[in-house]
This record gives sequence, C-alpha cells and structure tokens, in this order.
Amino acid sequence: MNFPNKQIWARANASAGTATRVLTAAVLIPAVVALVWWGSTWLVAALGGLVALLALREFFSLGGRLNLQGYRWWTSLCALWIFFQQWSVSAAQSYQVGRNLRLTQAPALVPELPLELVFFVFLLGCAATVFALRRPLTDALGDIGISSAGLVFIVLPLSAVVRIHALDVLGPKLLLFALLLVWVGDTLAYFVGRSFGRMPMAAQLSPKKTWEGAAANLLGSAIVGVALFGWLNIDAFQAVLMACLANVAGQAGDLLKSAYKRGAGVKDSGTLLPGHGGILDRIDALILAAPVVWYYFRFLLASRF
Repeated sequence: MNFPNKQIWARANASAGTATRVLTAAVLIPAVVALVWWGSTWLVAALGGLVALLALREFFSLGGRLNLQGYRWWTSLCALWIFFQQWSVSAAQSYQVGRNLRLTQAPALVPELPLELVFFVFLLGCAATVFALRRPLTDALGDIGISSAGLVFIVLPLSAVVRIHALDVLGPKLLLFALLLVWVGDTLAYFVGRSFGRMPMAAQLSPKKTWEGAAANLLGSAIVGVALFGWLNIDAFQAVLMACLANVAGQAGDLLKSAYKRGAGVKDSGTLLPGHGGILDRIDALILAAPVVWYYFRFLLASRF
C-alpha cells in the first residue's frame, strides 16, 4: 500500500542529491578554473599535493576496512616530495640553440631529484617502519603494498597536472582541456546513464554504470576535443584522439576506484564534497586521464610547437 509513497520519496531524494551535486560543482569548478588560468605552476603543485594528500587519506581509510594499515605519514611525506620533484623538473628552462640542439638549464636553487630516488627512499622508509611498528610481520607485505599503491595509483599519475601546467603559455590551456574532457564526460555519463542506461557495464564493480553512460562519457570528451582544438592550436583529429584516449583511461580509473570501494564495502570514498562523495570520488577519472594528455602531448605533439 505504501509503494507509491516510497517511489515519491526516492524521486525526491534523487532530485535533492542532483541539486546538491550541481551546487557543489558550481562552487568548485570556477575556483579550479581560476587557479589553473591565473595561478602559477608552484601554486598548482602545492594545491595538487594537498588534493593528493586528501585522496590518500580516503584511500587508506578504505584500506583499513580490509585490515591494510598503510604508512600514512611516511607515504604522505613522499607524496609531497613527488609533487615537488615534478615542479622542480618543470622549472627547467629550455632554449632552441640550433636545428638539432636544445639547451636545458635548471635554476641553481632547484635540486635535481629523479623519481627513482623518491621511490627508493620511500621503500627504505617502509622497511624501517616495518621494524619500528609493533604490528605482526605477517601484515607487513599488505601494509607496504597499500602504501606503494597510494603513490603509484594516485600520487604519481595525478602529479602529471604539474607537468602539463608548466608548458609555458600552452600549459594552462592544456590542463583546462584535460579537466573539461573529464567534467563534460562525467556529466553526460551521469545524466544519460540515469535516464537511458539499460545495459550494465560492470555490475560486479559498479551496478549503476551502464554502457549507455560510458558511450555518452566518451562522446562528451570528443565534443570537448572538437570545441577546443582551435584554441589549443592543435589539429582537430589529434585533439579528438587525445581526448578520447584520456577519456578511456579516465573511465578505467573510475572502475578501479569502484572495485576498491566495492571490496571495502562502501558507496563513497568520503563525505568531503556534498553530492559527489569524497575527493577520490571526484578525481578518480582525472588520475589516469591527466598522464595520457601529458604523454600524448610530449611524444606526439610537442615537436610541432
């Protein structure tokens, strides 16, 4: 007898959730756009590092539900080191001094810190932590594993936003391009999936994701490529291909995060962003989309500029 009332209540909750989601996005998106467009690369690196720390916090909280106790403070310190390293590399100045010769000169105050050194020190710290803590040694492999996963799956790929932004005058444009293709794709996937989604994409990982939503997600990113190729001064085909490849990587990142949450038995990674869940819920696609944009530009487009 109460079935109609339950339907009305469910629709009201869904409408309220959508309104909250839109309101949160309306506040955050202009702030992020302003940061990318007017902010310096060191500011992007600093705030990117803060976002990575918040995402790591949620990542480790999910791991705690699986009895995986990551080395939070040590991993967070190395995460900031990675973002600093990416900024220090991007601070190098490059000059074309001949047809086949390019001179690169880094500022004297910026130390050269290769990524392999960061990870080597991280592993040494993990080894020291294993013997310093009182947790059973049988848990050490899992604890080191989730700590390493936090750096490899979240911090390192996300730090590509620093490298993108540092690309002289093109950097802010290219980073906005990466953000927009994720935002537009996610938005279309959300509304198309809710309205027309019928074919489950990965029911075991995320019951609400559908192939219709995934197709809309990909289409949204392609539209961004078509709309912005002239602004980026990039060939239209290259812009669309870069956007589509980044979108596919972003959707893979979303599914990986969903699998992790599913294993931990939670719906959202956190509650920091009303209507969106946690920080990790919001950046899951960007984590893998940003490196695709960076490496696509670096290896396939940079020589044309």
